[in-house]
Amino acid sequence: MLELTQYEPTVEDDAPPVHGRGCPQCGAPVEPLDRFCNACGSEQVAETVAIGAIEPQRHFRCENCGASVAVGSDQRSYVCAFCDSTYVVEFSPQQSGRQAPEFVIGFAVTSEQAGEKFRHWLRRNAWFRPGDLHRAQVEQKLTGVYLPFWSFSMLANSQWSASIGEYWYRTETYTTRVNGKTVTKTRRVRETEWWPLANHHHAYYSGYLVSGSRGLNQADAERVKPFHLAALRRYEPYFLAGWLCEEYSVEAEHALEVCRQEFFRREQSAVAEFLPGDTHSDLRVQTQFGQINSDLILLPIYLLSYRHRDKLYRFLVNGQTGKVAGDKPLSWQKITAAVVAAILGILLLILLFGFNR
Repeated sequence: MLELTQYEPTVEDDAPPVHGRGCPQCGAPVEPLDRFCNACGSEQVAETVAIGAIEPQRHFRCENCGASVAVGSDQRSYVCAFCDSTYVVEFSPQQSGRQAPEFVIGFAVTSEQAGEKFRHWLRRNAWFRPGDLHRAQVEQKLTGVYLPFWSFSMLANSQWSASIGEYWYRTETYTTRVNGKTVTKTRRVRETEWWPLANHHHAYYSGYLVSGSRGLNQADAERVKPFHLAALRRYEPYFLAGWLCEEYSVEAEHALEVCRQEFFRREQSAVAEFLPGDTHSDLRVQTQFGQINSDLILLPIYLLSYRHRDKLYRFLVNGQTGKVAGDKPLSWQKITAAVVAAILGILLLILLFGFNR
């Protein structure tokens, strides 16, 4: 079940307060001693702002898709950002007990910029959009959320076997007819010599991000990648102040299997590139993964889910790079009209061409 929670700073009675703030230019998290913003590069003022008492939160869970989110204590209702449902119930965050995130990348795209990207994206091919789409009032539903991703690093040790082919060339003589006469010619023919070969291969893989959210499947996650992992910062609760944050609902064991499949695919490609000779066939790779390490990372994504004629659509913005992805409704009546108009136009051109001849 997909779960969200609001990560907010906590202050223990006997612990010093945590200090941190957002960049005044782009809102990305800035640590106390940072002179420049890690996201936009703007120079920072020397002072820091202490994060003190925590604003009370209310926690809601969507009974339609299972998403859980924390909102301000004065908010009495909530529309789910993942499925656009209003069927939510209040719950206690103590029910979670999940692993805390280890790294985070801050938002470098502002909500205003994300809104403009959505409007630009929606205007593209606008003629094929349904005429009543404006009634959905979808833009106001665009929400910035920190979504969980699992990142793994591991060492692949492989044994492989294959048939290795090496090209060689011979010259052959043949006859053919030229201008009614039989002539003798020569041509160069390529042959392949095959032999079996087996060996070992090992490589270290990292950097593949597996969605930790059931609400954001891996296919949709791939659509808004990449994220620049050089901007990763060690997680501190104050980084997420004021933002919604989903709690992972895909367990590490399941995410690890997804990552293994991706790294095995990469290992097969690496072995194929490593092979000697000019070509190969019947490649077989057996791989064991070891030295596995995992990190739980929070990544910034703007999410917009809306319904049009009882069908759910989703729009995503990478909160670090601004890359957009999503699906939008089409008016099949308009598409059909365009196809019919094109066919009639072609027929008219044919008739005009025939008449002129």
